[in-house]
Amino acid sequence: MITEYIQAAMKTARYEFLPNDKVYYGEIPLCKGVFATSENLEDCREELREVLEEWILISVRENLEIPEINNVALNIKKVA
Repeated sequence: MITEYIQAAMKTARYEFLPNDKVYYGEIPLCKGVFATSENLEDCREELREVLEEWILISVRENLEIPEINNVALNIKKVA
């Protein structure tokens, strides 16, 4: 379930090269605050995936809403 969500989210990622900073910038628009920068595109993708994983864990811990992405949802249930 989490792997499917990460894959779906990464497919929505947007990347651009910032010439003034000489870095690649990547973000997942539906996941607020999930972004990364790096000197090359592949490292930017990897960093973005790590940020997404941390964002998911924090969202679960803080009971924050996690948006559905391309019909993939994380349904977290509270256990007593």
